[in-house]
Amino acid sequence: MIIYIHGFNSSPASSKANWLKARLEALGRGAEFSAPALPHRPAEAAALLDALVARHPGAALVGSSLGGYYATWLAEKHGLKAVLLNPAVRPYELLASLVGRQKNFHTGEEYDFTPQHLAELRSLEVERIAPGRYLLIAAKGDEVLDYRRAVERYRGCRQIVIEGGDHGLSDFADYLDAVIEFCSTRRAA
Repeated sequence: MIIYIHGFNSSPASSKANWLKARLEALGRGAEFSAPALPHRPAEAAALLDALVARHPGAALVGSSLGGYYATWLAEKHGLKAVLLNPAVRPYELLASLVGRQKNFHTGEEYDFTPQHLAELRSLEVERIAPGRYLLIAAKGDEVLDYRRAVERYRGCRQIVIEGGDHGLSDFADYLDAVIEFCSTRRAA
């Protein structure tokens, strides 16, 4: 099972989720894909993801942006492999300036993003990681996050650093096979 974890104000309807699902379907592995719609509250999102992982022991994770932060927490908690796509390293700092009214890009749902959201994100911080669990894919041209923070945070992990690119990884289709291969190999301890 590959669980795709979307980012802040995104959804399972993101292009990366759709590309990954389509590629798995083309390989006859469509039933191995899950992409839950996450609640905007980090504590609720974490609980939903934790329960999903409990139902699918040994699943692999693919997390984009804020989803990469959630994937790191889950990978360390459950000993899973994770592919991180332009992951948010300290989202409680990154998103602090966005406290206020927010709108989901795909669903149009509006909600208040509060300091409590930031505190819930901070509570999911993982101090140490096991490098063998991760594949980092980071774009130098990411206009939202500084790719160097991810490269440093995930030092020692397998990394693909893309020249140029963007936060949405518009060239993600070029990396699908590498992602699926990483997710399909035996889990690292």
